[in-house]
Amino acid sequence: MSEVKNNTAVENEDDLFTFQKADESASEHIAAPAYSYWRSVFRQFFSNKLAIVMLAIVLFVVLMSIIQPMISGYDPMKTPNINNQAMKYIRPNAQYWFGTDDKGNSLFDAVWAGTRNSLEISFAATAIVVIVGVIVGMWWGFSKKVDTVMIEVYNVIANIPTTLIAMILVYALGGGKWQLIFALSITTWISVAYFIRVQVMIIRDREYNLASKCLGTSNWTIITKNILPYLVSVIMTEVSRDIPSFISSEVFFSYLGIGLSQKDASLGRMIREYSPYLSSTPYLFWIPVAVSAVISVSLYIVGQTLADASDPRTHMM
Repeated sequence: MSEVKNNTAVENEDDLFTFQKADESASEHIAAPAYSYWRSVFRQFFSNKLAIVMLAIVLFVVLMSIIQPMISGYDPMKTPNINNQAMKYIRPNAQYWFGTDDKGNSLFDAVWAGTRNSLEISFAATAIVVIVGVIVGMWWGFSKKVDTVMIEVYNVIANIPTTLIAMILVYALGGGKWQLIFALSITTWISVAYFIRVQVMIIRDREYNLASKCLGTSNWTIITKNILPYLVSVIMTEVSRDIPSFISSEVFFSYLGIGLSQKDASLGRMIREYSPYLSSTPYLFWIPVAVSAVISVSLYIVGQTLADASDPRTHMM
């Protein structure tokens, strides 16, 4: 009788338990959810409401500066028609949102044509400065031989005011968009390279880089795989500072009457031309100033927020 009970118990246990085969690959499975660095960056960026508003402003400005000049066909060198004399100094209204200038031209068209040139100069100069500065700065900070030469070059250039060098180059090369871009870039890349050099020197002697070097990893691989990804937020910070800075430089040079040629519209040129009307028709002066300020502030906030979101330290769990 006891034998029957034991057999019944064994059968019941077989029903309750299912034996599984051992899977050696199961130990390699990581239970953590899939992680994407850039997805995390954009998630953090778009969680900032102010950054979203500023990004919308930047996109609006960029699109308007591309589309509006194509539609209006604004030309600063165009001789005003005698029939436009009655169109002079019309204050902002429903038909002319920014009013008209001393030639009877729509200030709305002039502002967006000037904005296009200002953005083209700032974006092109920033791209050149950041690319050259990052490449040179990487090798400068990683190689002691390059550091010995470049630090002397930097000490010489850093003691000369960059604005003075840029002004001399602009006078020597003549007015023009690309001449101004060259003058701004050639005087700024060295400071970006020095900034990157300092950041690289902080990272290059860390344990994982020393271990990679001991294992025979090439310098290029260490720079691109171990150092460059860590500096994404630093590079974004530099970009966020350079774009508004170059816009301000373009406005400053154009206000002085140098940099761009007479055929190129620009916010700085408009501010210079309309400054005598500050008392009689102040909207001619303040509208270009306001547009320039809005562009600079919005680009800076967007860039700084993106730099903070791309900082690896903000992604540590």
